[in-house]
Amino acid sequence: MATTKDVKRLPSGRLQYRGETFSGYNKPKKTPGKAKKSAVLAKKGSQVKLVRFGDPNMSIKKDQPGRRKNFRARHNCDTAKDKFSARYWSCKAW
Repeated sequence: MATTKDVKRLPSGRLQYRGETFSGYNKPKKTPGKAKKSAVLAKKGSQVKLVRFGDPNMSIKKDQPGRRKNFRARHNCDTAKDKFSARYWSCKAW
């Protein structure tokens, strides 16, 4: 598992990890042209992990209460507590 020592802070204040730039820890960003819709540099204590999540071919319809409720039930979002899981970040986006 990578640690915060593996993350480089740029002069602009942004973070660089494995060639990707992030605005900060635990802040999702869009990833156009990648296999997943979003990515986040998750941090728990001194450990960090790059987590990719979301289907790029699907749109998020969280403004529709029925769809939001079904998504959260289908993914069991009430128990998603691990920041190193894609399920946690998908549920947080919904």
